[in-house]
Amino acid sequence: MTVRVVVADDQELVRAGFSMILDAQPDIEVVAEAGDGAQAVAAVREHRPDLLLLDIRMPVMDGIEAARVVCADGECRVLMLTTFDLDDYVYDALRAGASGFLLKDVRRDDLVHAVRVVAAGESLLAPSVTTKLIAEFTARTAARPSAPPPERLSALTARERETLRMIARGLSNAEIAQEMVVSEHTVKTHVSNVLTKLGLRDRVQAVIAAYETGLAVPGA
Repeated sequence: MTVRVVVADDQELVRAGFSMILDAQPDIEVVAEAGDGAQAVAAVREHRPDLLLLDIRMPVMDGIEAARVVCADGECRVLMLTTFDLDDYVYDALRAGASGFLLKDVRRDDLVHAVRVVAAGESLLAPSVTTKLIAEFTARTAARPSAPPPERLSALTARERETLRMIARGLSNAEIAQEMVVSEHTVKTHVSNVLTKLGLRDRVQAVIAAYETGLAVPGA
């Protein structure tokens, strides 16, 4: 199956470089490019790609708002690009629905891998954009009225809460299965239940929810 991608970056050389790398892959097709956030949204609506590779800082409409619109519109997943791993907009972009983050100095192979992973429905963060970073931004924004109330977790079973806590620690399904002494299939069921019950898009949003509700503690 071919992954259809829209590449959005206000720097033409960067945009062209990413497009060239991705288009050279046998299973990836760049269907459009965009130079600002509004163009990115328009391109996604016109071409219905599987993934939008989106710079977080864009003119006309910034990357966060563009990600929010695209994620609300449909099934296109968003992989964000940023210059700095401690970009103040990272947390907001994740809450907007972004499923992955990469630094702009990403290696060619890592870029291609990230596009495939996110397009397949998984979430991905650059190695330096870790759960510690998410926890830091959550702590800074804990007072926001939009933060989900802790009672929201009452829908989860004890096992599902424990699964969510381990997701927040960055553990894979295999690692969670080992710690809980259950099968990977059981863990996948728990993860699916957590996402469904809390109305979450993917594991990245699950991590955010765990910190916002106090289930996971920053720095723990």
